[in-house]
Amino acid sequence: MIVITAPTGNIGHQVLDHVLAGDQPVRVIVRDPDKLTADIRDRVEVVQGSHGDPQIVARAFDGADALFWLLPTDHRAADVEEGYLGFTRPAAEAMRSQRVKHVVDVSALGRHTAYARRAGHVTASLAMDDLIAGTGVAFRALTMPSFMDNLLRQARVIKEQGLFFDALSPDLAVPIVATRDIAAVAARLLLDTAWTGQEEVPVLGPGDLSNNDLAAVISEVLGTPVRYQQIPGQAFRGQLTGHGMSDAMAQGLLDMMIAKDNGLDNGIARTPQHAIDTPTTFRQWCADTLKPAVQAA
Repeated sequence: MIVITAPTGNIGHQVLDHVLAGDQPVRVIVRDPDKLTADIRDRVEVVQGSHGDPQIVARAFDGADALFWLLPTDHRAADVEEGYLGFTRPAAEAMRSQRVKHVVDVSALGRHTAYARRAGHVTASLAMDDLIAGTGVAFRALTMPSFMDNLLRQARVIKEQGLFFDALSPDLAVPIVATRDIAAVAARLLLDTAWTGQEEVPVLGPGDLSNNDLAAVISEVLGTPVRYQQIPGQAFRGQLTGHGMSDAMAQGLLDMMIAKDNGLDNGIARTPQHAIDTPTTFRQWCADTLKPAVQAA
């Protein structure tokens, strides 16, 4: 039995699609089953509720050979680390009590850098990994840079203003990955559980790019000029709180961006295998995903 959390989210629904192509039974934890298509509801066992609920996870993890764990970020949490650990603690206990065999989660790069202890959401993600690892389960933490798909949030701004915004320095080259590649890596681990022990699996994408590099590629794919504009740190934080994020979570994101700007995501030596595991180039993603989104915005 493979258990999928967050099966209607951007990454989770793609993981679910992959594992349903296999021959193993699948169970999902979902708050609103109506968000699943009728075809998928017919092919999975549905446990309705939150995967932060002790009773729900105890029931859902019963008989689980493999679990895909994806934390839904609470943007109004009063404390970043507790927002991650408080939600995950019931699941960690259920992993023990239900003897879950394998867990794959979505986490973050940076553990072995000097910035990991003051990187906001990344620091909390790594603490979540430690909590899961402490259960003794066979565990693979998929450690991520930023997602290409995050740019979809700015599709309308790209269309109307020819701009996109972030807090990173414009010429800092960092890894960036498509969520479809993340899902493919996760699904491979869930479907073939011959692995044991506990490891981090860096999911880097095929190459490092700066935001100025991204702007150049977007401009070429869209056929219209697009520029990157860096947001000063406190303005970045103010935008987040202005959209309803708690002060703590907004500061956590700012701390994460400062750490990334100082090299948080650049601590893993890239190998040819990273391009094999995560082959989607930014240009390909722009053509397949961003351009239709901008046109429809």
